[in-house]
Amino acid sequence: MRAGFRHRCPHCAQGVLYRKYLKLVDECATCSTRLGHIRADDLPAYLTIMIVGHIIVPLLLWTEQTWQWSYWLHMAVWPAATTLLTILLLPSVKGAAVGLMWSLGLKGDEQR
Repeated sequence: MRAGFRHRCPHCAQGVLYRKYLKLVDECATCSTRLGHIRADDLPAYLTIMIVGHIIVPLLLWTEQTWQWSYWLHMAVWPAATTLLTILLLPSVKGAAVGLMWSLGLKGDEQR
């Protein structure tokens, strides 16, 4: 999971995990481990929402209690901060999920 969180192959921790923003490589260029078949589906999105919510909401409440910003400033800062944090965290969370799935031998199509 640690290697996946750093966008590296979960097997060798050397090769890259993504060829695009969230698109997995078909196989690791370093160790030839197949990765493209792993489907993390919605787990990374759910986890990212939970993490971002636990960061943004306390900051928002602390800011409101400390400085009492106007509504327009809240509406300018918090949606932008939420979007930026989500975009930055999603690949790392997906990498960790792929690392977990790889270590457990899951492909994401177990229901079929």
